[in-house]
Amino acid sequence: MSENTNNIKNVRDDEIDLLDLFRRMGKTLTRWLNALGSAFLISIVFLLKRWLPLGLSVAAGVGVSYFIKTTSASSYTSDLVFRNNLALIDLKTKSDNSGTTSEIISQINKLHAYCLEKNSFSLSDALSISPDLVKNISDINAYWIIDQSKDGIPDYVDYKGSYSVYDTLNIRMQDRMNVRIKINSAQDLNLVRDGIIRFIERDSLYQQRNRLRIRQNQDLLKRLNYDILQLDSLQKVKYFEETRNMKPGTGGQIVFMQEQKTQLVYNDIYTLYGRKQTIESDMDLYKGVLTVLSDFSLPTQRENGGLYYSKTYVPIFFCITLLILILLANRKKLEEVYKKY
Repeated sequence: MSENTNNIKNVRDDEIDLLDLFRRMGKTLTRWLNALGSAFLISIVFLLKRWLPLGLSVAAGVGVSYFIKTTSASSYTSDLVFRNNLALIDLKTKSDNSGTTSEIISQINKLHAYCLEKNSFSLSDALSISPDLVKNISDINAYWIIDQSKDGIPDYVDYKGSYSVYDTLNIRMQDRMNVRIKINSAQDLNLVRDGIIRFIERDSLYQQRNRLRIRQNQDLLKRLNYDILQLDSLQKVKYFEETRNMKPGTGGQIVFMQEQKTQLVYNDIYTLYGRKQTIESDMDLYKGVLTVLSDFSLPTQRENGGLYYSKTYVPIFFCITLLILILLANRKKLEEVYKKY
């Protein structure tokens, strides 16, 4: 009996301890909420009483931003899209068997390194433009274009480099790339575009690959023309044989002694013509290593406008003013602490 009584007593003590713990937790949480509520109300009252200096700090930040905008050089951002004509796309996997797109992106990003290093001489030499124009270029960078759901339609540009190689739903488009440029003079965008194309196309390896591509297309085009002529001749022979096997019947009707199969040749001819047209289009439209799919657009607004600087200077002025007001409001307590220690 004594053991049972002790067990029951221990269970009751445990229950009492848990209830006491929950009560204490509730009281602590209540104190925290009250403190937060009081701090919020005190902050609101503090800001409302000192609205004039805080408002003046915001106005000062806007004024400084406008002054910096008017005294600094304009900066513009624009994008273009290149097609890589050397890419060999696998229709099933959508991968580039040549690997040239990643190489070209790396090549263009060398220009990005020159911009970061302020290496005007190397940048001028790479783009084949004058050093005076190079001084207006702030940055050049190449990015992958992402195709969502693998439907062959470009969806967005991976500016942040956040694409994961383990992503099975979205893929990098292997036959095109996006190039973004930041420049002080928007009128020079065309010169920079031509400079980037010259920079890539004067690479000897890319030149050899492009000549090989054109020669292979020419050889394939010759073969297709030959096959089309052969099928056309075969079509005429089959038509002659089928017509000869027709015999007149009674009543002026014609009796067919053999099934006509000329239509089967028509389908093969049309298929070859489709391939021929695709190759001819590729040879006419995409003659170089790169082709511009979407050119630079002339920016209508500068990137570093008043709002650009206000996002930085208005918060700085506001926070400094707020810190000074807090110190002034608590200067007596600060003096007591200073004297004490």
